[in-house]
Amino acid sequence: MKIYNTLTRRKEEFIPIEPGKVRMYVCGPTVYNLIHIGNARPMIFFDTVRRYFEHKDYQVNFVSNFTDVDDKIIKKAVEEGVDSTVISERYIAECKKDMEGMNVRPATTHPLATQEIGGMIDMIATLIEKGYAYAVEDGTVYFRVRKFKGYGKLSGKNLDDLQSGNRSLLVTGEEQKEDPMDFVLWKPKKEGEPYWESPWCQGRPGWHIECSVMSKKYLGDQIDIHGGGEDLVFPHHENEIAQSEAASGTEFARYWMHNAFLNIDNKKMSKSLGNFFTVRDISENYDLQVLRFFMLSAHYRSPLNFSADLMEAAKNGLERIVTAAQKLQEEKERVAEKPMTADEKASVDAYVEKFDAAMDDDFNTADAISAVFELVKYANTSMAAGIGKEFAAYLSQNLEMLCEILGIVTQKKEELLDADIEALIEERQAARKAKNFARADEIRDQLAEKGILLEDTREGVKWKKA
Repeated sequence: MKIYNTLTRRKEEFIPIEPGKVRMYVCGPTVYNLIHIGNARPMIFFDTVRRYFEHKDYQVNFVSNFTDVDDKIIKKAVEEGVDSTVISERYIAECKKDMEGMNVRPATTHPLATQEIGGMIDMIATLIEKGYAYAVEDGTVYFRVRKFKGYGKLSGKNLDDLQSGNRSLLVTGEEQKEDPMDFVLWKPKKEGEPYWESPWCQGRPGWHIECSVMSKKYLGDQIDIHGGGEDLVFPHHENEIAQSEAASGTEFARYWMHNAFLNIDNKKMSKSLGNFFTVRDISENYDLQVLRFFMLSAHYRSPLNFSADLMEAAKNGLERIVTAAQKLQEEKERVAEKPMTADEKASVDAYVEKFDAAMDDDFNTADAISAVFELVKYANTSMAAGIGKEFAAYLSQNLEMLCEILGIVTQKKEELLDADIEALIEERQAARKAKNFARADEIRDQLAEKGILLEDTREGVKWKKA
């Protein structure tokens, strides 16, 4: 298996720190709103990476955090007049719903930044003790970037070039920095913000320190793979390397993997351009399995363009695969007993090997999907010509296996009759009237799982099939 390592800028053979085990950390979302489809790409891709490692019999310890204290979370809390934990808890729950819809499995651990403050204070204290960090008069703690000799090795950025291009980095409140390039590890509280006690001041951590501490706690000083979107390469991942390696004295991550950007109709996604979509927005028009399949249809390091036409193409392609899988399920139950031939088995094995070869080559899901389509075509041709039970079962078993790796659900959703839907909607309305919002949400989710989308309007509740 070969992985393109952002750190070395080349494909390298994957050799785990510990044979048969993979320690993988992927930066998760900041939970101040519903996740957008840009957030969905790394979630879907790294979930697929994890599934493939497990398919190859690796034991995967997969950690992905939630940043639950941040300026955006605090701003939204102030706007709503609630505690910041209300905002973070709400959107963690909503994020998990979207992840479930995309068939993204929960990580081994989903640590929360606010529950790891003690570890952050300890690491900052270690960095100060080693001379890599310093506290200034107001209690802010900065990391000495120039003291860490490897700074810039991930992004390829040169410190002198960075400084010459950023003459005005010393903004108000940062006059006490020793160097404009130094970054914040701890900052003093502001009025109305959540804060924690520390040796330097009442305050909260800088963003970058979070992932270093959570990775260390749940995976150890050195990990196999660190992943995320390419927008995190600099400064976030660069700063993670600096503070982690300065504190531990050892290499932080062996392999760095970054997925490319997602564009909308060939333009950068932006609220100002009116082309900003949440995963929940997409779920109103498509089953989120279609979004997952679309995200995997291109190589993760290639920019991906989102458009209605491409989503329709993904929907049609996914239907071809699911239809073939369901037809094989039926076929193996009804056809006559007949031994599978060596040629039939070899043909199926060749498609599986082609799939594995694509995934072993830097997780090329686009080519892996092509192999699945070839297997589907072969299965359809074979069924049309007439096949025996053993061959039908072997075709079904292998197609299901490849779909499972890609996170494609092939089981039919249980159909609900209109009368059943109306009864559940009435029960939901009664629950809302009784202020039993938990039950009301449960019914909405139950219907969503069956492909029924609800919309609360002035005229009442309307529903449609996804």
